[in-house]
Amino acid sequence: MSLELVAARYAVSVSPTLLALIDPADPADPIARQFLPSLEELHTSAEERADPIGDAAHSPVKGIVHRHPDRVLFKAVASCPVYCRFCFRRESIGPGKPNALSPDDFEAAIAYIAGHPEIWEVILTGGDPFILSPRRAAEISHRLAAIAHVKVVRWHTRVPMVDPARITDEFVAALTVPGATTWVAIHANHAKEFSAEACRAITRLREAGIALVSQSVLLKGVNDRVETLADLMRAFVENGIKPYYLHHPDLAPGTSHFRLGIDDGLALVEGLRARLSGLAQPSYMLDLPGGFGKVLLESRNVEKTESGHRIRDSAGAWHAYPPSR
Repeated sequence: MSLELVAARYAVSVSPTLLALIDPADPADPIARQFLPSLEELHTSAEERADPIGDAAHSPVKGIVHRHPDRVLFKAVASCPVYCRFCFRRESIGPGKPNALSPDDFEAAIAYIAGHPEIWEVILTGGDPFILSPRRAAEISHRLAAIAHVKVVRWHTRVPMVDPARITDEFVAALTVPGATTWVAIHANHAKEFSAEACRAITRLREAGIALVSQSVLLKGVNDRVETLADLMRAFVENGIKPYYLHHPDLAPGTSHFRLGIDDGLALVEGLRARLSGLAQPSYMLDLPGGFGKVLLESRNVEKTESGHRIRDSAGAWHAYPPSR
């Protein structure tokens, strides 16, 4: 079999910044494992699904996911500068995917947000919204800040780590407007991603007064050792980024080689508690399949069963994990 089969199914793109970080002599290089395609992606296990966290069930208009009362996801773009091999939206983003917003779709999404006064926070995602031009990013910032009940605009991105040259002064200025507070969640999974260029891009964001939090995914073969996770969380804090979410990997197609068990994840997080400052502690989260939302993975929400686990959602209902078909 050829890697061309992988590329025909899932988008592939690796930036020069990332290629420069890869050690070709290291078969276990954590950057290569995250971004270079593998034949393992052609295997789909029984529990995997095209929409692993149930976005579609909570999408009232194209581009909006309204799963939680006070916040929405706004999928402003359908592509990224690079494509993670474990991406939970890998079936719906990338070249040729029919998810880019038309002008009418964009206006309908803005109208939905404006028409729901319970929405306090809008989370820009995609794809990666930091691939937008400064002009388009500024337009979105201004349109959202003009909605009286929207108080927080949060951008989720990998761009500062993977394509830091995009973080220009003009782009940073486009993120902040009167009327709403801007937050940026920066995704990184290994301390090796903090190149000098990435650190300078992060500094530009921080010096503009933008609050920064982290997102990471717990990945077998990348960061599934306590020491590796500790180095990552310290790198975030050293760069002025508050560790926020450590995600259990989702049940996306062709990603079983990245997943470890929930018990393994809980043990790793317990190891972090024993050795890291409180500033450096992330919350270990699972997005329940079926659209039931995020759950903090801790003892009160997790029960061991013969076939896996039961996970309690925010409404108090219990769900088998992994779920049966």
